[in-house]
Amino acid sequence: MKNILNILIISLFVFACQSSDKQAKTIDKDSSDDESVKYMPETVIEIITRGMEFQCVDTIPSGWNTFKYENLSHETHFFLLDKYPEGKTIEHTLKDVAPVFEKGMDLINQGKSEDGYAAFGELPEWFGSIVFSGGSGLIAPKHTAITSLKLEPGYYIMECYVKMPNGKFHTLMGMAKPIIVTEENSGNNPPEATVNITLSGEEGISYDKGITKGKHIFSVFVKDQKPHENFIWHDINLVKLEDYADENALEAWMNWADPKGLITPVPNGVTFLGGVNDMPAGHTGYFYADLKPGKYAFISEVPNTKEKGLFKVFNVID
Repeated sequence: MKNILNILIISLFVFACQSSDKQAKTIDKDSSDDESVKYMPETVIEIITRGMEFQCVDTIPSGWNTFKYENLSHETHFFLLDKYPEGKTIEHTLKDVAPVFEKGMDLINQGKSEDGYAAFGELPEWFGSIVFSGGSGLIAPKHTAITSLKLEPGYYIMECYVKMPNGKFHTLMGMAKPIIVTEENSGNNPPEATVNITLSGEEGISYDKGITKGKHIFSVFVKDQKPHENFIWHDINLVKLEDYADENALEAWMNWADPKGLITPVPNGVTFLGGVNDMPAGHTGYFYADLKPGKYAFISEVPNTKEKGLFKVFNVID
C-alpha cells in the first residue's frame, strides 16, 4: 500500500519555476569550527520559495545531490520529490486526478472524512506506482533546510502540501513543479554524518549518541516503512521548542487528517528546522542543522507520535 496522502494531494493545476537555469548552482563551502566535518559540499541544488512556488532548476543529475531550500516566504513549507511511473506526467494528473482531488478534499474540509476517502477510490491505479523519494522536513519562514538525497533517473514532481489557513493545500497554490533527473550521475558521495538516526514505524526514532550544540549532519536510515492511520509514511522533522510550546498541540498539528492539522499557522513556540521527508524502507537521507542551546524534538508527520516513539524531545546544553 502506497503513501495515499501524498497521492491525494498531488494537485497540479498550477506550477511554477521562476528560474531558467539548467545546472546546479555552485557555492562556497561553509566554514566550520570542526575541520573533521565537511559541513557543506561545493555544489548544491538551490531551491527558493518567496510565496507559493519553487524557484529552481528543471533538470538535475542522478545519484547523490544536496538541496539547499531557502524558505523566504511567510509560511512553513517543505519539499517532497515524487517519482512518477514511466510515461506519466503532469498532463495525466490534470486529466485523471484533478476532479477526484477536488471532490475528495472538499468533502474532508467539510468534515465528511468518510465520504472524502470514498471519493479518492476513483483515483487511477497508476498512482500506486509513485515512489516518494525524500525531500526536506518542514522548514519555518525565513529559514533554510539542507538535505542530501540519492535519486534514480526519472520524472519527478516537487511538491508541498502544507495547508493554507482556509484548508487548501499549497499544491493548489503553485507548489508543484516537474523535475527531470537524468541518467548522468552527479559523482557525489554522501556526506559524513555526525549523528546517525534510525527511523522505524515499529521501533520509533533512535540515534546513536547524545546531541550537542553546533553544526551537525544527521543521517536518517529508514529501517521500515508503512502507512499510518492517516495513510502517511513516517518521516522525520527537527523542531525547536520554546519553553511555552505545547507538545500536545504540536503532536495534533502533525496529523493532516485533523481539520486543524498541517495548517497555517503552526502551534505557538514551534520552529521547524528541516529533516528528511518520506522515503522507502532501506533508504538513507541526510539533513544539516546548526543547533543552539535549547529544547528540541524529532517528530514524524503521523498521528499518535508519542505512543509510537516517533516524537522524541531532547535538550541541547551550552
